[in-house]
Formats: sequence, structure tokens, C-alpha cells
Amino acid sequence: MISGQLEQLKAALTREADPSSDFDLNFKTPSKFDAPRPAAVLVAFQEVAGALSLVLTKRANGLRHHPGQIAFPGGKIEPSDASATAASLREAHEEIGLLPSNVEILGELPMHTTVTGFSVQPIVGLVREPFDPQLDVGEVQEVLYVPFSHVMARSNYMVEGRVYAGQFRKYYTIPYGPHYIWGATARMTYGLALRVRR
Repeated sequence: MISGQLEQLKAALTREADPSSDFDLNFKTPSKFDAPRPAAVLVAFQEVAGALSLVLTKRANGLRHHPGQIAFPGGKIEPSDASATAASLREAHEEIGLLPSNVEILGELPMHTTVTGFSVQPIVGLVREPFDPQLDVGEVQEVLYVPFSHVMARSNYMVEGRVYAGQFRKYYTIPYGPHYIWGATARMTYGLALRVRR
């Protein structure tokens, strides 16, 4: 099964896609986001029980940005990072103990602008060998493995909404068991799902 899913993923990454943002379903992007801060995340897939799964984290509740949310490993691109790819690998190593040498880079997803003022470059990778997560407990509570088949099924996605900064705001969600995946993470995976099923 993994070989077929991997071929689907690689084929999807060759197809064109537009940039996305937390504002896609909402009001126009405010001008204060004309110069968002650069960031990168690692969209890592790993073989689990003979099939691909997406590696996600549950963020620590004490974080300033997106506390307690389900997210990709990642963060701000530092001046010492040679590229967005290097930043995503560094962050994944720091947050969950995934060695950069254990990741095969497959490509990129379109840039995503967040409501918190970041321009996020998602880097797609394949974890070559299973690893024992070593969590930075200040940033990560838990590592989740969400099946590729679940993330790529467009029927699993819903649009919900809530009041944010005084305005009603819509966003994508893709619940998985007890976990509520939503916002930027769900929007980025939804874009990938559209390309996989195209």
C-alpha cells in the first residue's frame, strides 16, 4: 500500500497549486500582513502498519502562538538557516527528535499566510526509518500519526467558524478521533488532498 500512496503523493507535488492563507474563506487579508515573518514546517509522512501516515504534533499549552493546537513540526526561519528546508528539518529535530538525515525531501506545498502574521513554507518529506520521538516538552505535548487515507479524503474536511478579533471567521477542519485538526494545518493538508485527487 505504501508504494501506491507514495506515488500518489509524488505525482500531486508535480501539479500546480496557488498559495493559501488563513483568509481564504474570510475577509480580505489586512495590509499589516504585507510583510509576514518567514517560517517553515515539515509535512512528514512515515510508514505506520504498512501504510503512510502524516506526522503531526500537539503543541504545548504554554506557547504564545497556537497553544494546544495540532500542527506540523516547524517555526520561524532563523538567520542561521540556509533555507526553508533547513529550517523545517532543524525545527523537527528540536521539537520531536527527528534527525534530518532520516528525512527524504519530496517537494514543497504552496506558501501559506497565517492570521498570526507568518508566511509559512511547507516542506514535504518522507521519514526513511521509524524513530523514537524525543519531545521538547516546552513546545510539544504529543506526536500524532494520522493515516494518509484519512488526510487525503476530501469528504473528511468541514468548514466551521468562530469569532476571532471581533469578526466571525471560517476555517477548515479535519477531525481525527479525539483530535481536532483545524486552521492553517487543515488548510494546507486540504490543498494537498485536492492535488492528490485531481
